[in-house]
Amino acid sequence: MRKSLMSVVAAMATFIPEGVNALDLPKELQTIETVSTIDGLRQNAYWYAPPDATAAKPVPLLVHLHTWSYTYANADMRSVKGAIANGWAVICPNFRGPNSKPDACGSDKVVQDVLDAVAEAKRRTSIDESRIYLIGSSGGGHLALLMAGRAPKIWAGVSAWCPISDLARWHAESTARKSRYFKMMEKTCGGAPAEKMDEYRRRSPLTYLASARDAGVHVDIATGIHDGHTGSVPVGQAIRAFNVLADDGDRISEADISFIEAKQAVPPHLAPVEKEDPWYGKRNSKLYLRRTSANARLTLFEGGHNCCAEAGVAWLGEQRLGAGVTWKMPTPRPKKAVDEAAAVAK
Repeated sequence: MRKSLMSVVAAMATFIPEGVNALDLPKELQTIETVSTIDGLRQNAYWYAPPDATAAKPVPLLVHLHTWSYTYANADMRSVKGAIANGWAVICPNFRGPNSKPDACGSDKVVQDVLDAVAEAKRRTSIDESRIYLIGSSGGGHLALLMAGRAPKIWAGVSAWCPISDLARWHAESTARKSRYFKMMEKTCGGAPAEKMDEYRRRSPLTYLASARDAGVHVDIATGIHDGHTGSVPVGQAIRAFNVLADDGDRISEADISFIEAKQAVPPHLAPVEKEDPWYGKRNSKLYLRRTSANARLTLFEGGHNCCAEAGVAWLGEQRLGAGVTWKMPTPRPKKAVDEAAAVAK
């Protein structure tokens, strides 16, 4: 039965729900424990170390973050597979599981969980500290941006897909759409923003991204232009995160953000020079907006609440801590890359 289901999943390599991806677990992964240095909590994580890593030949590390409603065990494995194929170490921490309790959702304990996962990886194998990468989508994109600001000196590159950047705003957006996420935020923060605004701010990437900008963290933010209509996170969440990282003259105005969110299109004056990106696959290669500024990039592509994991891993592989950001992608595109962006389960 399991083998049959996996065959179906493999044949449907396009829009795969996150929970199904867990069945396609790379055989190289093993389950380990991480221990919190805040409260001693033991949590499972997925782990892989290349067998040829040595002190003389340290390897890059990919820290892969799970999404909003799930755990490390229900992660989209495409970026993990790409990292393994590249000869990188990989760790997939749990960081308190779904964002429905006070200890989760960007709390100080969650931040330390991610840092403890990096420390555990270093304990287990030789890690190239100039090539520690972070990737996440949706709720994982939220935490990726949060970690860029909370621990800006660690990351050689941060790849955030369809992220949430402002919890109070997303609470209002989710309430208006009658989605379940506003209730999850209230469980996490102890009430609605009117009652607990300090908690919402404390757990929101926008509060800390100026530190990432000042430290020169390389950050790539991308989302499908239809998110907020066919997905749960309006694209303004990604754009406003970029605005904090960008130079003043490169920021997207609130009027333009409102236009984009309402019409699922960009005003003519924002049309990108690049019309497509082959790394995003045939269905998702069309670009509506791409802007770079300082050490950050924003991309709105054809899609909804989607992640192009192969593109994220390829970009991360070009980044080095302490070196200038690069947006040049390797060519040719790997033949085995999935040719579509997978929908992200939140």
